[in-house]
Formats: sequence, C-alpha cells, structure tokens
Amino acid sequence: MAKIIGGIGTSHIPTIMHVFDEKTNVGPYWEPFNEGIKPLRKWMKDNKPDVCIIVYNDHGSNFSLKNVIPFGIGIADEYLPADEGYGRRPVPTFKGDATLSAHIAEHFNEKEFDVAFSFELDVDHGFSVPASIMFGEDCQEWPCKFIPLYVGVVQYPQPKGNRCYNLGKAIREAIDSFPEDITVAIVGTGGLSHQLQGPRAGLINQDYDRKWLDGLVNDPESIKDISLTELIRETGSEGAEAIMWLVMRGAMDKEVNEVHRFMHTPVSNTNYSLTILENKK
Repeated sequence: MAKIIGGIGTSHIPTIMHVFDEKTNVGPYWEPFNEGIKPLRKWMKDNKPDVCIIVYNDHGSNFSLKNVIPFGIGIADEYLPADEGYGRRPVPTFKGDATLSAHIAEHFNEKEFDVAFSFELDVDHGFSVPASIMFGEDCQEWPCKFIPLYVGVVQYPQPKGNRCYNLGKAIREAIDSFPEDITVAIVGTGGLSHQLQGPRAGLINQDYDRKWLDGLVNDPESIKDISLTELIRETGSEGAEAIMWLVMRGAMDKEVNEVHRFMHTPVSNTNYSLTILENKK
C-alpha cells in the first residue's frame, strides 16, 4: 500500500530560481539560506520518496484571471517548466504519475471536492523552486515522480484554510487506499509573510509566522479557521499563501515530529521558511 512518509513546507520565492539558475547564490546574503536548506536535501536523499505531491499556486502560466479555479490537479505523464517571460527554466522535465493522480482525483469526487483536472500543465516557479530546494539546483534528473496540486490563492476569494486542511485529509485517504507499494512526500509551498505591492510592500511579520508555524506543527486545529482577513492583515497579501501548507498538514497524522525548521529573512522581501514533518507512528 502507498504511504505518506513526510510533509514539507517551503516558500517558493522566484528570486531563488534566478540565483540557482545563474549560480549567484553566494556571499553573506545567501550563505545562511544555503546552509538552512541542506537538512531538507539530506532528508530527501535518505528517504527517497517515489512521488512528491507539490501543493502550489500558479502565477498566470496556466490559469489567468479569466479562469479562476479554487483547486486543480495535474493528471499527466510529464510537466514542462513554464515560460514565465524569460524562456523555460533550464531544469529537467518533471515526470508525472498519472495513475496516482487519477486515483486521487476520483477520491476528490467521492468526497465532493470540485477539483479541475489538467491533462497538460506547465509548472512555474511555485512548483519548480521547491523541487530545486529539495533536490539541488544542479539536478540533472529528478529522482522521483511529481503530482502538481494547484490552489487558487492569487484571486479573491481564496479557499478557506479549513477547506485546504480537509483537502489534505482527502489526499491522505486516497494515498492510504492506493494499492501500489510506494512512498509519498507532500509539499506545501508559498508564504510565509510578504507583500509585494501597495503601501505595505515589504511587510514581514516573523513573530506571527513563528506562532502560526507552531500551531501548524502542534495543533493545526487551532489555526485552520484563521480568516484570510487576519492572515492578510498580519502577514501581507501574499502571506495568505500559507493556506497551502494546511493542505500538507491535513495529509499528515494528528501528531507529528518536526525534524527541521528554518527561517531566513529577508529573501527578496519574504520571510523564507521551511519545515520538515514526519508522522510519529
């Protein structure tokens, strides 16, 4: 039977993509970041998941403001890195697991989640940056298959945190019922606190982020109903991306061990944050 072996939360800042690809992630600004993500790369090498489900938001590469959807899942054999205005990112093609994707999609229907199915999907920095953080910026071939799970956080109204948390539970049920003997890691991306525009551009709230992360790890029920209004007020308009971490947390057991946490501020006006969770059982 399939098994979820870990949950990862990580920011997906596009500047990381550029410095990785241009090999300019050097010097005092980047050295703490480079050190802080090493435990994640070691965890991935040690645990070797067969599939990584990456919960991300598209930045106009597939879903423009003409077509806003709350949730979507990729059901394809491969996914190309998106052209976000400067050519496709020079990373390997992401191999998919269409069979597992279809199984999860069917379970979503059974649980009455209306999720869009994408049989052709280009994945942008929201997806590819976490992959590079996990496996290395010079990766020549991804060591696992991938499933993109899209959450519509760009356009209001976004899905509520509780709905994202419950979507994660549905993913867990689908994984547990999948008959193949494979291991799965689920990755929640985005956030934490940052705002990119308006009079509050540059807002970062580390204190709130730490408290929110403590809740995510130890008592997710205490944060799943936090309103988007509060998240935006406390962590900025883009800080609302944190709801995607709740999808990851919903797929994990109630009690988890946090094996690594790292924060580095700022990374391009963002509180870069990382957590690695394992089920206690």
